[in-house]
Amino acid sequence: MRKIFITIASTSLALLIGLTAACQAQSQNAKTPYPNMAPLEQYLMEKNAEITLARTAATPSIAKDAGVMVLGKHGYETATPGTNGFVCMVQRSWAADFNDPNFWDAKLRAPICFNPPAVRTYLQLLLKKTDLVLAGGTKAQMAETIAAAVSKKELPGMEIGAIGYMLSKQSYLGAENGHWHPHLMFFVPLTDPTASGAGLPGSPLLSLNDDTCRVTAFLIPVAKWSDGTPDHRSDN
Repeated sequence: MRKIFITIASTSLALLIGLTAACQAQSQNAKTPYPNMAPLEQYLMEKNAEITLARTAATPSIAKDAGVMVLGKHGYETATPGTNGFVCMVQRSWAADFNDPNFWDAKLRAPICFNPPAVRTYLQLLLKKTDLVLAGGTKAQMAETIAAAVSKKELPGMEIGAIGYMLSKQSYLGAENGHWHPHLMFFVPLTDPTASGAGLPGSPLLSLNDDTCRVTAFLIPVAKWSDGTPDHRSDN
């Protein structure tokens, strides 16, 4: 199981997965199976289907009262308002690191549900990145713009307690990872993850650093999917 966890972390699950999501400027690998953005229509979903998929990111006790955002031709837009401060959505491939080989994989779908501190902070980074993607910029241009916005505090730093729930059994995180494992993501200001024991032998804590966005994401796999069924692969 640990070998699986290390593999996924090294390939930027936090986009995906999560954010997912990193904003470092890195050169694109010419051998990637997805060298360019596919036609926008391939990243879009039928609205009701996307709402349903987004809500699978967290347990019903959270997701049923959460707001939901869906991807449209001009970016993410609110499909249903929430009452508990959470926001659920389906991340697309560009939530990954710019150097991730799946960055333009039009099939990738990563449901995530953000708690209120993550909505106010990490979600804003993701929305900005999506806007830049849809505007047609290069990876280098997008990274430069985001780095400048972070430096000027036009984009917020991470709040204490910012969390993303990624418990969906229906996620698709690429051909190699499938839906991986249910897990939580904790977003904090950029830090040394080893100080928290992340990645050490026997530690359940994984991490990803994003120097450009000044964010560290800690990943903690959990035992059950959002529907309450166990993750049997965690026994492997």
